[in-house]
Formats: sequence, structure tokens, C-alpha cells
Amino acid sequence: MRKYDKEFKEEAVKLSDEIGVKQAGAQLGIPYYSLAEWRQKRKAFGDHAFVGSGIRRDATLSVNERRLMKEITELQKANEILKDALFFFAKDRKR
Repeated sequence: MRKYDKEFKEEAVKLSDEIGVKQAGAQLGIPYYSLAEWRQKRKAFGDHAFVGSGIRRDATLSVNERRLMKEITELQKANEILKDALFFFAKDRKR
């Protein structure tokens, strides 16, 4: 298993935003699933997505910041549920 440094991962994720995950993975020689996982980590943790060795992702976060991160995650899940419900009910109205 290859190890990639923080800067490489950040640049790879930026490239995948521009040209797509499959194409960026092929261009950089990175497996699709690795690049997709990095994108998920960036979405979940933002600036703290890629940490150096031995550093915990939440080590620099205060109690309030951790609480807010948890709240954001819960609200994002609720939004997804509401979007699905909206689609479900809108589909019935069209008939």
C-alpha cells in the first residue's frame, strides 16, 4: 500500500473536482476508490481532512468546534432526508 503526503492528496482532490474522479485517478496513477475516499474525508472534515502522521484529526478542535461539527453533520443528514421526501412527494403530484 502506497502512502501519499498531505499536499499530494489535497492537489489530487482539487484535480478530481475539475476533471472527475476517474480521469484524475488515471492521470495520477491513484486507484479510484482511494481518491473517492479522500474526497469524502475532505467533505466531512474540511481543512482537517488530511493530517500528518501521529496527529489526531480532532486534536486541535475545541469542545465547541467538535459540537458544531457534529451538529453540521446531523443537519446535512436531515437535509438529505428532506430532499428525498420532497422528490417522493413531488413525483406523486405530477400524476
